[in-house]
Amino acid sequence: MTRTGFVFFGTGMKNQGFTTTILHGDRRRGTEFGATHAAVHPSVAFGYEKTKDLVRVFQGDMPGYVYGRQHNPTVTALEAKVTAMEEGAATVCFATGMAAISAMLWSLLKRGDHVVVSSFVFGNTNSLFNSLAELGCEVTFVDATDAANVEAALRPATRMVFVETIANPRTQVADLEGIGRLCAPRNIVYVVDNTMTSPALFRPKAVGASLIVNALTKYIGGHGNALGGAITATGLYDWAAYPHINAGYRKGDSRGWGMTQIRKKGLRDAGGTLAATAAHDIAVGAETLALRMARTNSNALAVARFLAAHPKVARVHHPGLPDHPQHARAARLFTGYGGLFSFELAAGVDCFDLLDALRVVILSSNLGDTRTLALPAAHTIFFEMGAERRASMGIADSLIRVSVGIEDEADLIEDFAQALAACKGSGAA
Repeated sequence: MTRTGFVFFGTGMKNQGFTTTILHGDRRRGTEFGATHAAVHPSVAFGYEKTKDLVRVFQGDMPGYVYGRQHNPTVTALEAKVTAMEEGAATVCFATGMAAISAMLWSLLKRGDHVVVSSFVFGNTNSLFNSLAELGCEVTFVDATDAANVEAALRPATRMVFVETIANPRTQVADLEGIGRLCAPRNIVYVVDNTMTSPALFRPKAVGASLIVNALTKYIGGHGNALGGAITATGLYDWAAYPHINAGYRKGDSRGWGMTQIRKKGLRDAGGTLAATAAHDIAVGAETLALRMARTNSNALAVARFLAAHPKVARVHHPGLPDHPQHARAARLFTGYGGLFSFELAAGVDCFDLLDALRVVILSSNLGDTRTLALPAAHTIFFEMGAERRASMGIADSLIRVSVGIEDEADLIEDFAQALAACKGSGAA
């Protein structure tokens, strides 16, 4: 399941593996004093000896930095790393994943535009699109596991389709290939949120994505110690066909216009800036992404199999299980099934009792950490949606979401085994 033939953009280095490329990326771009990591540059201001040079940088005619809210050398190094991981053309980083999505929507959409969105997107993303609708954009939620549902929702005003690779928490896998085939000939911006798979398991460029979202807080950073988000352009979309690009940003290769607008309108104007220290922490975490994902994938599948066979568990939702509705698709597209799954308890078994009995697993709302985390999804991250909307997404009241970490597999299984044994109810009902 290891990918080969990875290309590091900007160096001419070819045929090196994912981890080798990421580990040596900073040094090959050039670092001070031979450092193996890019330095942390906390400065907000950047000075120039010549006024005309400052003007050229401001106007985009010369590379450089003008103000920390817009860009920073440490963040630039992380952007290069994310671009390389996604085999993309350019990346803009933000303070959080939600800041990245918000900035993208704010930059590219206008009143009267139409967006098609997966019905299964994460709760905060769902809330964001509902807010977008209140501002005058029409939003249609569809079951994106079948591209026919997306096609039926398309209109002349459709500007964007937004999906996630694996849905959180029910793990539905979108029809990524089919949707890509729909969007390309219609000049629709195809946005794929790759957070749940990460570029270690999947690269959305392969299915025709225009833009890729990554919540860097999750698997890429991986240690629960820094917030961040990113938008990466794949280079496949020609923004000359997009009607909302500001005239001032129509310079040079038209494939880069969209990212210029996202950086200017979404980052500069909205101000969701990633701090240099957080960028450095995420960049260092990214170096072990492939290693962590291999362990996480293995652990998650082992725990999911254990729970699926337990009499106190009614069902387990994990793409790696053969009975998952999109198991074959996940096996074909991804090099691993991810570290997140959810499960429902049998009648008479209380999810609060189970969670309170866990000793290794931490009760937490984060995911993609090195530690295994769990929570009752309906009562926490999807509570604001209400019972009716949760039911439409298949989120039962007993649904427990688990983000599996890199602990020893036997310890995780033992923890769930003892917690289930401590719960009342036979599970036979």
